Formats: sequence, structure tokens, C-alpha cells
Amino acid sequence: MSKFVIAVYVDNKFGVLTRVTSMFTRRGFNIDTLTVGETESPEYSRITISLSGDGYAREQLMNQMRKLFNVKKVEVLEESEIIKRELMMIKVKNTPETRADILSAVEVYRAKVIDYTTGELCVEITGDPNKIDAFVKLMIPFGILEMCRTGIVALERGSNTLLNK
Repeated sequence: MSKFVIAVYVDNKFGVLTRVTSMFTRRGFNIDTLTVGETESPEYSRITISLSGDGYAREQLMNQMRKLFNVKKVEVLEESEIIKRELMMIKVKNTPETRADILSAVEVYRAKVIDYTTGELCVEITGDPNKIDAFVKLMIPFGILEMCRTGIVALERGSNTLLNK
């Protein structure tokens, strides 16, 4: 099983996301992350999906997605040719004993404190998913109170775009 990222351009219409994700469920795929938003053209949305599977399953999935009416373009993004980012907000316990260590980690990871109380710190961090994972591991001893992640967004490097292929 390998991890891969799929980019899908779809019509920006009600119900399209449900049809796309239902196809994954019917085929028994577990979506690791899913992000969706309007593109440079308001008539389209871009769905970025990361998941795991073997090569055969991946090809079957791609073929089935291409058959969906509202899907305009679907591509597997090659790991070596993309830029991936993720956003996370994490709330950790803030005590006088741990505050300096947390703030040092925030600085090293180029994160940003977005809310501060005497009992909690809320931090925003963006970057490669591995960076986000490392930051989470570092925050565990301080006491994670809550966190949420956006999931992966990805673009191809250079002049390549999904629609000009």
C-alpha cells in the first residue's frame, strides 16, 4: 500500500462533492485527507484527496472517477513534482513552567500564536504534513487540548497545471 494524492477538477455545483466521495465509499477506499475549494475559475472546484492503495486499485479508482458526469479532470500528482501544504490549529496547555518551551518551538517551526490566555495557547502552523506531524509530537508532553487540520493541498511545481495537460 502506498500513499498518493489525487487532484480533481469538478463543476462547482451542489451535490458534486457527495457524488465524488460516495464513489470512494462504494469502492472501499479510506480517504486520509480531503480538501475542496473554488478555483481560479468560479465555475470549478478543486478537490485534493490523499489516500492509500496499491497501483491496481489506484487505476480502477481513477477510471471510475473519470466516468462521473461533473468531473472535468482527474490526475494522480507525482510526489516528486508537487508542493504540498497543510494548515493546523492546535491548542495546548499554557503554564508558567512550559510557556518558554512552547514559544521556542513555535519560533523554530515558524508557527504563529493566534490566541493567548493564561491557561492556553492556540497556535497556527502551515507546512509539509511531516512538519505538522513533528510539531504535534513535540506538543504532546505539554498537553494538547484540541487541534484541527485542513488536510493536504497540493500544486504541481513549475508551469504545469492540471488543466493544461
